[in-house]
Amino acid sequence: MSDASPNDFTRDLTRWSESLVGIARTGLAFTQSLYERERFEEVLHVAADIKAAADEALEVRRESDHFVQEWMDDIGEGIPGYVTPKVAIGAVVGNDSGEILLVQRSDSGVWLYPTGWADVGYSPAEVVVKEVLEETGIECEPVQLMAVIDGQRAGFSRFGMYLLLFHCRATGGSLVPHPLETADVGWFRRDALPENTVGAKWWGPGAFAAIDGARTATVFEAPRSPVWRGDAAHAQGQV
Repeated sequence: MSDASPNDFTRDLTRWSESLVGIARTGLAFTQSLYERERFEEVLHVAADIKAAADEALEVRRESDHFVQEWMDDIGEGIPGYVTPKVAIGAVVGNDSGEILLVQRSDSGVWLYPTGWADVGYSPAEVVVKEVLEETGIECEPVQLMAVIDGQRAGFSRFGMYLLLFHCRATGGSLVPHPLETADVGWFRRDALPENTVGAKWWGPGAFAAIDGARTATVFEAPRSPVWRGDAAHAQGQV
């Protein structure tokens, strides 16, 4: 008997669907063969059925044809059409008092460390400095890359996404929430995090260890065997 929950299975369905979509859309971006285009479009329809089944389990009602049209409308040519995961950058920022910098998201009301999408033309470390300043008003310097996490496998995104999580040290500035993205910002002790802080059980211990001065190996998910099954472990350790 498997110990996997219905939510685990639904997450796998979504991941399998997104993987098939990536293969098919990339194929459509490169092929000049009508026969191959027909096969790749057929794969998109299969992926749409899988995604619709996953959404139905989550009580989200959308027809599979909607997905196919959305995917077809977003196909580039050649290298621009090669489908890859989106990249998000997160920042565990500590101060001299051993506190962590958190933001309250305007859209959801939850608290989390500053995070945002990677921008073209910036290195990951440059993005993290920019995001922290924009979202919180705090200046910082990157210290260490703490983790590289697959958002789908970790269960906090329903599409292909990698999170690069940096430990940073505050160097200046003052708390000023972004007028559109953040409802509030603040410094918090490990034993006094806001009630609706998300994911602290998995990132909290590693975050405060880094703030305390610990330097550890970068965390990443171990390869699954086989890739499309494997266990539900999210990473080699806790972040």
